[in-house]
Amino acid sequence: MSPVRRRVSSGVPFEQAVGYSRAVAAGDFIFVSGCTSTADGKVVYEGDLAKQTEQALLNVSAALEQFGASLADVVQTRLYVTDISRWAEVGQAHRLAFEEAPPATSMVQVAALIDPRLLVEVEAVAHREGVPDEDATEPDETEIPADAIRLDDPSTDDSI
Repeated sequence: MSPVRRRVSSGVPFEQAVGYSRAVAAGDFIFVSGCTSTADGKVVYEGDLAKQTEQALLNVSAALEQFGASLADVVQTRLYVTDISRWAEVGQAHRLAFEEAPPATSMVQVAALIDPRLLVEVEAVAHREGVPDEDATEPDETEIPADAIRLDDPSTDDSI
């Protein structure tokens, strides 16, 4: 039997448009999608890579908290940066966030992120025994919400 999976959303429009969850708990693992320097739906700390990394990590932390976990439970991070020559700025913010329990990590340069003002994106995997289950069963995927995006019915929404 496969482990129960729980999904949480941060409510950003990209989640529905692209078809992903902010975080998914599967068994004792929590997988957090890439987080950037956004707060209240807006890009923050434009141009400041260290502060953008801190904000992205705060967003990772917020996703983990929805499962009763924290940054101390993170076992792996992936850091995507638009300018690898500034690795030390990202590295310092990452080190400070994980000073007590450094995770395995990778940092790679990418050509661009979804908004040119964003300089870093952080993904994380956490492990926490006994991640709380809201339900003991999977959601019924045969019940498609009315506002769900269907692959056979592409969106015409150009606002994303």
